[in-house]
Amino acid sequence: MKINLLTSTLSRKNLMALTGLFLCFFLLIHLLGNLQLLLPAAKASEMFNWYSDLLSTNIFIMMISYVLYFCLIAHAVDALVITLKNKKTAAKYVYDDRKQVSKWYSRNMGILGSLLLIFLVIHFKDFWYVYKFGALPYDRNGHKDLYAIVVNAFKSWWYVLIYVLAMIALGYHLLHGFKSAVRTLGLYHPRYAGYVQVFGIFYSYALSIGFAIIPIYVHLTQFGL
Repeated sequence: MKINLLTSTLSRKNLMALTGLFLCFFLLIHLLGNLQLLLPAAKASEMFNWYSDLLSTNIFIMMISYVLYFCLIAHAVDALVITLKNKKTAAKYVYDDRKQVSKWYSRNMGILGSLLLIFLVIHFKDFWYVYKFGALPYDRNGHKDLYAIVVNAFKSWWYVLIYVLAMIALGYHLLHGFKSAVRTLGLYHPRYAGYVQVFGIFYSYALSIGFAIIPIYVHLTQFGL
C-alpha cells in the first residue's frame, strides 16, 4: 500500500514537473508577444491585434492551446493533491523545522499557486473570454481590437496593482518551481546545478519583471499618473 502511494506521488510529481516546464516555456512566448504593448500606441495596436488574430486562427497554435489548457488544469490538480498528501504526512511528525533548510516561498507554494489560480481566472475572463465570445470592435485591418480591451483594463490603477502583485507571486512561484521540476525529472546533475540555479533565478526575475512592467507602462503612458 505504501509502495503504491509512493509510486502515485512520484508519478504526480513527474506530471507536475512536465506540465510546469511546459508552462514555463509558454510564459516566455507569452511575454515576448505581450512586449509589443511597449511599442508606440499606434504600432502596438496594429502589431498586438495582428498577433492575437494569428494565435486564434493558426491551426498549429490552436492545437498547442489545447495542450496549454490541459497543462494548466493538470498542474493545478496535481499541486492540490500533492499539497493535501504532504499535509497529512507532516501531521504525523511532532517536530518539523523546515524553516532551517528551505525558503519561505518553497514552503508556501500552495498559497502562491492559489493566488495565481485566482489571477488566471480573472485574466481569462477579462481577456481570453472577451476575445473569444465578446462583441469586440475591429481595427482598421479587420482584426479584433484586443489592444483596446487591454488598454482599457490597465486604465484602472487597482487593476494594475493586482496584476503587478500577481507577477510578484509568479516570480516566487517560479524560483522554486523551475528548480524543483528539473530536479524531479532527474536533470539536476551536481556538475550543472549552479548553472541551473542561476538560469532559474534569471528566468524567474526576467519573466515577473517583464510582465509587471507592461501594465505599469501602459497605465502611465496612456493615462498619466
